[in-house]
Amino acid sequence: MATLIGKLYNVHHFLFEELSDPRTANWPLIGTPYSTFGLLALYLLFVMKWGPKWMEERKPFNLERILIAYNAIQVILCLYVLVTGLKVWYNYKLICEPTDFSESGLHTAKIVYCYFLLKVLDLFDTVFFVLRKKFNHVSFLHVYHHTGMVILVWGCTTYYPGGHGTMVGLLNSFVHAVMYSYYLLTVAVPSLKGSLWWKKYVTQLQILQFLIMVLHMGCIVFIPDCGYPRWISAFFLPQNLFMLILFVDFYIKTYIKKPKTETKEEKVEKKIENTEMRRLIESQHLKENLNSRS
Repeated sequence: MATLIGKLYNVHHFLFEELSDPRTANWPLIGTPYSTFGLLALYLLFVMKWGPKWMEERKPFNLERILIAYNAIQVILCLYVLVTGLKVWYNYKLICEPTDFSESGLHTAKIVYCYFLLKVLDLFDTVFFVLRKKFNHVSFLHVYHHTGMVILVWGCTTYYPGGHGTMVGLLNSFVHAVMYSYYLLTVAVPSLKGSLWWKKYVTQLQILQFLIMVLHMGCIVFIPDCGYPRWISAFFLPQNLFMLILFVDFYIKTYIKKPKTETKEEKVEKKIENTEMRRLIESQHLKENLNSRS
């Protein structure tokens, strides 16, 4: 037993002390995974079990003002990460960008950490859905995406805060700035919800994002001396490929194979048919009653 405990301690020491970046190890939620994974466990329990059960006998909360503030903050923070990151990585190498572990690369690590905190903030999307009883929005795609992003970016911030993977954060921050701008407009001006023509293109932008991420992270597989480890692609590529497939499937079901909507004429014809059918059934029942009496 003591030998097993000793081996587990050595594994823990190797993973979270020797391998991790000492510059970020003491930052909140970074270093050891317990706080972040504990937060994710609470998130999953609330959105999948506790929240729906608690809201079962309650009316949906009116979160209009909170959502306006939340979406506005998301847009501002996403643009901050995007603009700050572009200033730092203006010499970024698209094919292979090594990680700078020196003190001069600390500013880069801080931007990566800001991006990680944004992914934690994204978890409130699902919480708000539950509190508003929008349970149909709490899909597998939604929950998987938010949970997976927190785990992946936690790993980047803990081990490689910078380098080749930072393009993922910049691209995702741009897409989210557009997406939360859409959400902000639909909440602040509800009359625009059905008339904003670019909702469809936001989904297309998300699909393009994951396609670029797959190609970008796939580059380092073929470069053995990049200075950014190839094994990271073993985590990023399956996640991004899976997300690409899920978003394409969502797009096809939502915008290509949309359920057929009935026209006014079709509704009237259907109503007439139902009325005639009901009269026919009533007439048949009347005849049966008369025959039984006779």
